[in-house]
Amino acid sequence: MVVSTINGTSPLSHSNGTTIPLSTFSCNSFVNVEKGDPVAFRPYWEKVRDECTVEIKGDEWMSYLGDTNNLCWYMVPQMRDAILRLHNVVGNAVTKDKFLVLGTGSSQLFQALLYALSPSESSHRPINVVAAAPYYSEYKDATDILQSRLFQWTGDAALYDKDEPYIEVVTSPNNPDGTLRVPVVNSGVEGKIIYDLAYYWPQYTPITDQLDHDVMVFTFSKCTGHAGSRIGWAFVKDIEVAKKMIRFVQLNSIGVSRESQIRAAKMIGVICDGYKNLKSIESDHLFFDYSKRLMKERWEKFKGAIEKSKVFTLTKYPTSYCHFNKDLFEQYPAFAWLKCLEGIKDGESYLEKLKIRTRGGGRFGVDAKYVRVSMIGTEDEFIELCTRLSNAKRE
Repeated sequence: MVVSTINGTSPLSHSNGTTIPLSTFSCNSFVNVEKGDPVAFRPYWEKVRDECTVEIKGDEWMSYLGDTNNLCWYMVPQMRDAILRLHNVVGNAVTKDKFLVLGTGSSQLFQALLYALSPSESSHRPINVVAAAPYYSEYKDATDILQSRLFQWTGDAALYDKDEPYIEVVTSPNNPDGTLRVPVVNSGVEGKIIYDLAYYWPQYTPITDQLDHDVMVFTFSKCTGHAGSRIGWAFVKDIEVAKKMIRFVQLNSIGVSRESQIRAAKMIGVICDGYKNLKSIESDHLFFDYSKRLMKERWEKFKGAIEKSKVFTLTKYPTSYCHFNKDLFEQYPAFAWLKCLEGIKDGESYLEKLKIRTRGGGRFGVDAKYVRVSMIGTEDEFIELCTRLSNAKRE
């Protein structure tokens, strides 16, 4: 089953009309598409870097406090206003009559929600936490690492049949397979739902609805690509849930970096200003137009590479009308979800032999013949990934 690959000496052409440029990678180096580091959008931010400059003087933003008139007291007004403006521009979430809770990335908010949604009685059994497989690989570890008496990871939501309280995490579009999700638990007990909407942005999927759920979590990382800022937010309908989340963040990190908030607010402002001045700005300077075009081009090239290799199959996505872009298009997820064809039992190990690092299906609660591949890395990584996949062959 060992397969070798070499860098091409000329651009690769595929049957679907796409062409893969020459790679700059050494054939002995690994291509790491295991991680979900969203640096693909860096070229856009390089174009507008001067518009995004933030100056913070030595005596500014020293306090823990952001806005003492807000329930989320560590959130600065600029961050709150930017988030609300962004959702108003994109139209992907109903924000009215919701409490906005800020976190140090959506990872912190996930744990804050587990705490906030768990029964408070000390004598109660831990509430079960579930998600439909394939589920995001970090949910289990993020739940288990706290070793809490309040909640416990229970696995696949589709298999959950206990008449006990539960929290179901619904990621839509889903990580790893990009599919649109709804709750699936079939139980006599009413559960609590966390909607993880990290990828519900118009570069990844058509914005088909303005979602209105009791708990909705978003992240700055996957929206703009600024993962290092560690900014996430949640819209929460129940004030008591919001209060408990804020208490968790207070005990965990005493709020969220104010420098990160100011930078994030500036980036969001640049995005929104572009769509406000739609008639006077080129499409390359419209962030979601640029990033959607990039994702579309990558997916077309990637499909060509997969078709040529005849080693994997890809998830197929429907075409839908996007209310933001005002057109029909299919999804361009942040990750590709591959299934090995007959004869290959472990997709991660197979690709490791091609010096491609991925994340195997076992981490997502499914068979090892599945594997997740990041589509949001650097351009050089992506070109080399497609080159090696194009040269892959089954023995």
